[in-house]
Amino acid sequence: QVQLVESGGGLVQAGGSLRLSCAASGRTFSSYATGWFRQAPGKEREFVAAINSSGGRTNYADSVKGRFTISRDNAKNTVYLQMNALKPEDTAVYYCAAVRAGSGYYPSIQDAYTYWGQGTQVTVSS
Repeated sequence: QVQLVESGGGLVQAGGSLRLSCAASGRTFSSYATGWFRQAPGKEREFVAAINSSGGRTNYADSVKGRFTISRDNAKNTVYLQMNALKPEDTAVYYCAAVRAGSGYYPSIQDAYTYWGQGTQVTVSS
């Protein structure tokens, strides 16, 4: 069992930056691929970024490539999402998710993930 807790959300002006954190319980978090997803009001939840268990491979949605960076520190059981050049359309609740997986698996499909956090609100003002 893995429990995920997101933090770092808030209100920021367009062009600003935020760093989200996803802290995980459990001693085997280094065996889990982790993804970030987001859900804007009135829209379906969508993929943002994913990272493999070791941190050596990443994947991004086209809408955030070049602006967001996913990373992880397995010694701290934490995954990060650095968000730069934020836009109003980035406003959403951001969720982290995890699935036990080998190093070659870091899916962009939300149904592939087993564990989910409660989410953190990010609001970008224009």
